[in-house]
Amino acid sequence: MNCSECSYIQPIEDQGVVSLRPLSASLEQTMHGQEFDFVIIGDTVSIDYYSREQMLDILQWVCRLPMVEGSDLQVGIWGAGNIGGEPSWLPATVIISRLQNYDIVDIIRRRQFTSHMQPIVDEQEQVVAYEFLLRPIVDGPSFQPYRLFDIAHRTGLHSFLDRAARISAIETSAEHLPRGIKRFINFLPSSIYNPQYCLSHTFAAIERLNLDPKDFVFEVVETENILHMPKLQNIFDVYRSNGIFVALDDVGSGYSKPELIDKLKPDYVKIDRGLIDHCDQDKAKQQQIEHIVERSLATGSRVLAEGIERREEFEFCRSIGINLGQGYLFGRPADQPVAR
Repeated sequence: MNCSECSYIQPIEDQGVVSLRPLSASLEQTMHGQEFDFVIIGDTVSIDYYSREQMLDILQWVCRLPMVEGSDLQVGIWGAGNIGGEPSWLPATVIISRLQNYDIVDIIRRRQFTSHMQPIVDEQEQVVAYEFLLRPIVDGPSFQPYRLFDIAHRTGLHSFLDRAARISAIETSAEHLPRGIKRFINFLPSSIYNPQYCLSHTFAAIERLNLDPKDFVFEVVETENILHMPKLQNIFDVYRSNGIFVALDDVGSGYSKPELIDKLKPDYVKIDRGLIDHCDQDKAKQQQIEHIVERSLATGSRVLAEGIERREEFEFCRSIGINLGQGYLFGRPADQPVAR
């Protein structure tokens, strides 16, 4: 999916026509031995289907054929209500995954999610910011956020979901927060193909709601493999050129190595909750945290400790110069700001 496809996902109707291309001679010969209603035009075969389950069976059967294995088979779908138009052509593996996870795909397509806010406090435990996290809507279908994003990746919908989640967070912040309170919002670098265009909708939403760009901090999420440094630096530059701050999330875990602080010079560095957990009792963790703090201060980055659940953890973090904290000690994600 590219940015131009982020605003709308065509639903898969329960009956219609599924087309496959390119059609090889061996696949055409195999098709003639099946009990499908199909038409062949050029290098495309179009098959009538009468339920999503039947379409899934057809696609799985085709993809198991020896002559199809490893090919770039593309699928186009015409629902019963839109036959005659031109569908979006997608890899067969993507369509199969969408059919296998149709309940989650429908949540994404219908935007059946909202944003909850988790407080971020300073060294005096005053709320100075909130992180916005995706959650189910009231009376809507339930989901685990990590599964939503995992399936979005596998079904080619991560750009759509990432953009929709950003807009949801911006709109929620406009409804509940006054100016001057920072709003931390996640983003997926892999969903942003052209920063100037893909992020224009984000900037337009901030302008439309008469919000201050300086109140926003966009952070690279922990699930992203940060390998394309020039691309990520370009994304950071576009955010900053629009008056927005940037953060490096979950430093000290996975791909988010402390060395990235020197390369990216983020405005905020968020230390992974795995390092913060019982850090007051673990000398090895304390050394890693102190190393991250030193690197951050050298580049002018502010440091935020994530996942604080015990006061002893907060006290240790404050003692070494970390002046921002987030975690259950201060409040869980909720649909309203905390009263402190």
